[in-house]
Amino acid sequence: MRNPDPRSGRAATAGPPSSSRPLFVTRFLRRAALSAAGIPLVLLSGCNMALLAPKGDIGVQEKNLILIALGLMLLVVIPVIVLTLWFAWRYRASNPNATYAPRWSHSTVIEVVVWTIPCVIVLTLAVLIWRTTHSLDPYRPIESQTKPVRVDVVALNWKWLFIYPDYGVASVNQLAIPVDTPVEFNLTAESLMNSFFIPQLGSQVYAMPAMQTKLHLIANEPGIYAGRSAAFSGPGFSDMHFETLAKSRADFDAWIAQAKASPTMLSRAAYEQLALPGEKTPVTLYSNVAPGLFDGVVGKYMRDVHGNPICGTVPAVPGTAPSAVPGTGAPALTLNRSAILAAE
Repeated sequence: MRNPDPRSGRAATAGPPSSSRPLFVTRFLRRAALSAAGIPLVLLSGCNMALLAPKGDIGVQEKNLILIALGLMLLVVIPVIVLTLWFAWRYRASNPNATYAPRWSHSTVIEVVVWTIPCVIVLTLAVLIWRTTHSLDPYRPIESQTKPVRVDVVALNWKWLFIYPDYGVASVNQLAIPVDTPVEFNLTAESLMNSFFIPQLGSQVYAMPAMQTKLHLIANEPGIYAGRSAAFSGPGFSDMHFETLAKSRADFDAWIAQAKASPTMLSRAAYEQLALPGEKTPVTLYSNVAPGLFDGVVGKYMRDVHGNPICGTVPAVPGTAPSAVPGTGAPALTLNRSAILAAE
């Protein structure tokens, strides 16, 4: 068969015939292709899609963002895969009906389509990501009429310490929070940088030594949700996980009462022992926490050789209260020059 070639003005010839393939070979290849396509589904069948089963408002928003971004990208990926397979089949050497046009090189319609659609998708993703970057900022407090619960988190080797400054209790490898109540996390690390992550509640945030990061989450359904370290930190990394107990307010208050009744107290000496590297540390509740323990961990490396802090507050006038950082109300920090000179 001969088809016209509009660019050359000459008839286009069909592709050259190829030797026929035995039927059993064709059937074998088809079955192999179907089997290969099913392997990923079998492997994924044992996965727990925690990110796609959120139990809190932040997690729901992040799930929606993931699905929207995935859908927009699949608008390009799926047609490309389908057309690639269709072209390979349509213009195979054994198809005598395929148009053979070796001089064809340009199509304005195709150029417009292949450039316009990706540009629109990229622009849409840019606007979406810009908006959600601000709305899902982990430092941004969750709007609620309920007072948030504050939790100070310390990443140890290889365990998690949770301090409740408003209740004076602490726990290891177990986090209890009330349902429908915002939770304000302040995070740091004892030595190695780590990553705090509760997949079904939302964002992961890094915990770093001598630094304090923040995270705001909320649980809207009671349950037990897995928390883990999302950053490799050594031989005990695989066991560095904890349970998040989302409870009703009454059950949360009962948990606090149980912690206060614990005979174990978290003194500074007890913290030094707890901070030693250890794996598979059991859940432990502490009825009392040494004052300023979390702040001491954050400022551990901000001291001179004599143990004096090299950071201090700036008083507005000698003998008055420290000045505040504009817009925050927090005391302004400055380097303690005398401490630095003494260290030198």
